[in-house]
Amino acid sequence: MATFSFFLLIFQGFPSLIFLASLIKGATRKPPLTPSQPTLELLGKVSVVVPTLNEAARIDPCLQGLTRQSYEVREIIVVDSYSTDGTADKVKNQANTDPRFRVINDPPLPQGWVGRPWALHNGFLNSSPQSEWILGVDADTQPQPGLVASVVEAANEEGYDVLSLSPQFILKYPGEWWLQPALLMTLLYRFDSAGVKKQAPDRVMANGQCFLVKRRVLEQLEGYTSAKDSFCDDVTLARFAAKNGFKVGFLDGAKVIKVRMYQGMAETWQEWGRSLDLKDAASQGQLWLELWVLLAIQGLNLPLCIVLLYNLFFGANSLFFVIVLGLNVFLILIRFAMLLAIAPSYQKPIPIFFWLSPFADVLAVARIFLSAQQKPKNWRGRDY
Repeated sequence: MATFSFFLLIFQGFPSLIFLASLIKGATRKPPLTPSQPTLELLGKVSVVVPTLNEAARIDPCLQGLTRQSYEVREIIVVDSYSTDGTADKVKNQANTDPRFRVINDPPLPQGWVGRPWALHNGFLNSSPQSEWILGVDADTQPQPGLVASVVEAANEEGYDVLSLSPQFILKYPGEWWLQPALLMTLLYRFDSAGVKKQAPDRVMANGQCFLVKRRVLEQLEGYTSAKDSFCDDVTLARFAAKNGFKVGFLDGAKVIKVRMYQGMAETWQEWGRSLDLKDAASQGQLWLELWVLLAIQGLNLPLCIVLLYNLFFGANSLFFVIVLGLNVFLILIRFAMLLAIAPSYQKPIPIFFWLSPFADVLAVARIFLSAQQKPKNWRGRDY
């Protein structure tokens, strides 16, 4: 047991130090954005781009939220990839009361492109050159009043060229309340939390559900071409921008944008789980380092505590054994403390299944390992 404990200490020790260093930085992160009222200087500065493909069942809250944005929004371009469910008709109906809305269809998907970055790229190309900012918004989001003014104001204040926001999640069913927070934790264990400054380019995080970028930056980066084949185009583009010297930010937007991503546990596992590995935005070495961190400090802490406490009952008490047991108890306590920290990122009321999500950590980590070995063959109704 002493040799096994020493091996575990080595295996978990280094990732734990990486994680704790990241956790400490989170103590000084910028607080969540709050809704803002636009000023005259923002008049017509923003073009909003919404990529869609068969979103009729869930796009209404997005359209309603965008129409409540003020005069800082010059236009709202919905790039529809030839939906067959009436998505375009819903947008056209919205345009009858808000002329800022218009629908365009993106050209046939070129070889080597993924549908979402292709739609965003065409939205950018068709946007007004008078807009200083391009804001990508997903169809499943629920923008709150003051969102656009708030995110542009924050970008101007902090000097960001690219800025994206984390949302407040809307969950409904017990299975997703149990699994989704565990999957979200796989990001928090690997990367800094929203609001942390001064990240290395290959550690930058982003969220395409609300993704603001200066027009001149997109022009210099040739639109979304750097992320054309990426299934995590938001992070890929943000890291490419950071590597090219642009200032990239990622802030907490739980008070200004909400999202209902998936329906139930199975869809959460299938759809969100296969993009969270972020392999398209990382080198192989970085990806395997991140997988090591996940396995060592999120996937193993609870199973190891059970095994170690069992052996403690039968008399195991070497120095390395005690240290490893203490480390894993500490990691479990941190895990529950992190649940308290992310609770504001979920719409209330929060059920008991959320607080039981640490028991889904093994499953969540397994999902990331599985996704890291696979390339999606189907995404949002498209075959690749």
